[in-house]
Amino acid sequence: MLENRAAPARHTVTTVFDPQRASETDWGHFLAYWRLRAAEDFPGDPVPPDADTRHNVLQPGPLYAVHRVLAVGAHGEFIGSLSASFRREGTPGHEAFAPFLEAWGGVLRPHRRRGVASTLLRALLALMEMHCKSVATIKTHLPDGHAFLQAIGAVEKHRSVENRMPLAGLDWQMLARWRADGFAPAHGLRTEVHAGRVPFERLAALMAPLSALLNDAPTTNLERPPLRYDLEDFPPWYADMDRRGGEHFLVLLLDGDEVVAVCDASWNQRFPDRLQQRLTAVARQWRGKGLAKGVKAAMLQLVRERHPEVTLAVTHNAEVNAPMLTINHRLGFAAHKHDGLYQIDTQSLRTFLEARP
Repeated sequence: MLENRAAPARHTVTTVFDPQRASETDWGHFLAYWRLRAAEDFPGDPVPPDADTRHNVLQPGPLYAVHRVLAVGAHGEFIGSLSASFRREGTPGHEAFAPFLEAWGGVLRPHRRRGVASTLLRALLALMEMHCKSVATIKTHLPDGHAFLQAIGAVEKHRSVENRMPLAGLDWQMLARWRADGFAPAHGLRTEVHAGRVPFERLAALMAPLSALLNDAPTTNLERPPLRYDLEDFPPWYADMDRRGGEHFLVLLLDGDEVVAVCDASWNQRFPDRLQQRLTAVARQWRGKGLAKGVKAAMLQLVRERHPEVTLAVTHNAEVNAPMLTINHRLGFAAHKHDGLYQIDTQSLRTFLEARP
């Protein structure tokens, strides 16, 4: 069911989208809107089937609550959206997450500059005030998005880059050398490799060391809680892979039981030509020994053996992470899009909206 939320200036009506109660008509409008947004924001990229989008939206996250507000056009169609996510009370580490909220959304191009975005921002402010959130983080890669966020008073705190690499030009002999150097017996390290799934009992033991490596990733001036892995995220993720087809790859180097290097990736059967490269990290005291190149090479070799249909690798890096960018550029990764992460506090958002009609 869609509940009427507001009818502010310029006759923009917003509605709260509850996926558990939405009618088939509501779902039709919702899915049509997301297809249009995908075409506008990510032209040329594959679009998930409607069934997958609906399935994912219907799944309640174990750790994060998601709120969705839609702007409605003259004929009942959706023309804009605001989604916001924040950590559920009572979940592990909730106190550190309490001030923060992540938001995303936009307005379809034919409907911009009509006050729709301001209306959606009023819903964001109301949500932040209701749940005592003081900082909203919003990401954009489009020029219009950067201009809009700067105009409302948000401050860019961090930049990341999505890099892509066609595997056709990959130097596999170089990768073999990287793996041999990184896995050399002289380092005295033990190798651990998982392909397909990682057993849950092993995941439980890895959450703390992987979180420590993840939290050491550079995030410039971003205000944030500690970055962390949560075991609760894995059962629904693995269940979704079981449903649609997919694999999780994890390559580790260990000094005894201590994780000193990791490379993490996933493959989705819906888009069989693509590999999503996730975390690659090395503990500070082990850097400069070729371990990052070693685990990255091992991962790419493993995926090539199991999925020769993969032709493109996709990864994300902080623009300030020069060592990892150097490795990726040597492999053949090139920038596909740049993301700016902006933050705005409640008072700044309120000040902007008070000046609007």
